[in-house]
Amino acid sequence: MVQVATPESDFADALAAEIRHNYKAGRVIVAVDGIEGTGRFADSLAQAFSRAGSHVARASMDDFQHPRAARTLRGDNSPEGYYFDRYDDSTLKRVLIEPFRLGGSTGFQLAAFDADRDTERESKWLTAPADSVLVLDGPFLQRPGLRGQFNFTAYLEGRQFGLGEAAAGADALYQAEAGPRFGAGAIIEIADPAHPRRSFADSC
Repeated sequence: MVQVATPESDFADALAAEIRHNYKAGRVIVAVDGIEGTGRFADSLAQAFSRAGSHVARASMDDFQHPRAARTLRGDNSPEGYYFDRYDDSTLKRVLIEPFRLGGSTGFQLAAFDADRDTERESKWLTAPADSVLVLDGPFLQRPGLRGQFNFTAYLEGRQFGLGEAAAGADALYQAEAGPRFGAGAIIEIADPAHPRRSFADSC
């Protein structure tokens, strides 16, 4: 089947090539950070790496959440709860980031928790070639505790039409604490997800 190029796939191909130019060998971890739209862009970027010949592992922060009781301890609509309590960073690092980075025959997990069923997922340990790329998407990937865990971070912005009160408030907390535009390797505007474009942080 012939792959039809689109502005979205062309953009992803160019970004994947840029990342691979800077990280030619060994395991590479790419974070796609943002409050929304990260899944679609991360899928597109993973496909671009695959087209270029890389083995790709794909993961999402949605599969590394805390149990519902912990997520909602501060209330269902709490921005602080959404930001501080929703995601299980320690498990993410322990079962995915750290073993993936080790390489070799070390096993890693791409998912740890089923948020819909509010239960842990059955452990599924995977291995990958030495030059594999891990593409991880989700919000708040540059906050303390996760910043510095990735070789490259793409920060998405421009789509906040359907955010609830908790998510919008959590994003404000994230902006104040982490300044994600300034720590990213690329800032990507996705007001139109089919036509992503590069943006740039203010110099002052």
